Amino acid sequence: MERSQKPARLSQQIILDVLLQGKIELRGQFTLGSNYTFLVNLDQPAGRIRAVYKPQQGEMPLWDFPPESLAGREVASYLLSEALGWELVPPTVLREDGPFGPGSLQLFIPYDPELNYFSFQPSVIQRLKPAALFDLVINNADRKGSHILLDEDRHIWLIDHGLCFHVLPKLRTVIWDFAGQEIPANLIRDLESVLPKLKAGADLFKNLSGYLGKKEIGALKTRILNIINQPVFPKPDTEKRQFPWPLV
Repeated sequence: MERSQKPARLSQQIILDVLLQGKIELRGQFTLGSNYTFLVNLDQPAGRIRAVYKPQQGEMPLWDFPPESLAGREVASYLLSEALGWELVPPTVLREDGPFGPGSLQLFIPYDPELNYFSFQPSVIQRLKPAALFDLVINNADRKGSHILLDEDRHIWLIDHGLCFHVLPKLRTVIWDFAGQEIPANLIRDLESVLPKLKAGADLFKNLSGYLGKKEIGALKTRILNIINQPVFPKPDTEKRQFPWPLV
């Protein structure tokens, strides 16, 4: 999988430290979307960064996801991406002392708003196999075209993972370019390597347990095993709604 420089000049550990401990300053609100989302600055001696803050109390109630659980799913997505070694999700933490209460804080990725899945060059689309596989693994119910960012170093980042990890099949995505194709062997090896980390008592299991229920972690392991046993990107089920709305 292609690697590229981090979008911030700080190390990932420093970024996480600033996200967890930095003083939060509200800078603005993102008006698109159904949940409250804010742009913030965070300062501490180690550095200053911009981040996206999603307070739990600003989440619109959903019939199929537990209340005030979406922020935790954002963090769980980051933890799993890192455990797989894919670096798809920007550093994300849960802060209890946000301006509007507990919520997720995610490193803000500078990007060109004119660029999204539907305007990417074919060469970029071909780099989305790990992203498509990641959505299968986390059971992403809302992969819109604007949730795929290309930073100034051309690294691909994935954002907005509140609607993930449901125990029932919920996949809705715009990335169907690889339907019917074999999943690359190196990505399957990454999935195999993460399975022991999801056993009860392992560090990843314990970390995810702070944000997901036991049944959700069990369903995650089942999805990974199913993919390993049948390493082919699925085709959309015409009897189900497997595209998000809106698409962007």
